[in-house]
Amino acid sequence: MDPATRIESTLADSVLLAEATGAPPRLAAAMRHAVFPKGARIRPRLTLAVAMACGDDRPRLSSAAAASIELLHCASLVHDDMPCFDDADTRRGKPSVHRAFGEPLAVLAGDALIILAFQTLARAAPCAPERLGHVIGAVGDGVGVPFGIVAGQAWECEPAVNLSDYQRQKTGALFAAAAVAGAAAAGSTDAEAWRLLGDRLGEAYQVADDLRDAVEDEATIGKPVGRDKALGRPSAVAEFGLKGAVARLSMLADGAVASIPDCPGQTVLRGLILAETRRLLPAKLAAA
Repeated sequence: MDPATRIESTLADSVLLAEATGAPPRLAAAMRHAVFPKGARIRPRLTLAVAMACGDDRPRLSSAAAASIELLHCASLVHDDMPCFDDADTRRGKPSVHRAFGEPLAVLAGDALIILAFQTLARAAPCAPERLGHVIGAVGDGVGVPFGIVAGQAWECEPAVNLSDYQRQKTGALFAAAAVAGAAAAGSTDAEAWRLLGDRLGEAYQVADDLRDAVEDEATIGKPVGRDKALGRPSAVAEFGLKGAVARLSMLADGAVASIPDCPGQTVLRGLILAETRRLLPAKLAAA
């Protein structure tokens, strides 16, 4: 089964849990709205790419790890779109969850997706119970405190913030979790080496997102633009200007490729990361 099919199949099985007989149907609908139709699935693809580079001898666990990472990402988008943060009307080209289902269900759907991520991992435990603790630790570190995506979002409530810390936590942390969880699911214990790859790749994606927010339009990227400037948020464009942000993106992308640890599938993984990072620069800037 190819990686994309593995991800979608595991996500579909996970979301079905919310649709059990007797469960609140509108909550289940809000959760499904948040997860499907799919976005780029960048983070779970990274999880499976790393797992496959390390041998992927427990595919059920690595698929569960990939799905858990995506469920947590979707939960973060649900909460990030709410009026107390971005107040976004759209996400992935359709109404955001709070616009489609109301704020109370959006809060609950985001919370339920967070828990569903760990339920998904627990259901895969029998295939490799000795590895589950490492996988859960990696996933939890990428989401919570002190340096996960919750902490990254919380920096927006602080009077001052270091841009690199903010971007590493808000975006990079879940990429780091994706890489480390994929390696752990395949039996690797070299967490720090894989964390560096995720950190650099995630920060590159955040810089690319800052650039898209500055130069693209809503129809192209499927969500409101200009929010960083309107809300006075830290961004690579605000700190370095357009040219400086493009240069930073290039530096981070090169660093991500260079940081891939030694592993059986290093050459294949390097090709995948290279191809992915080349697509990060917004089309309007690439054509300039």
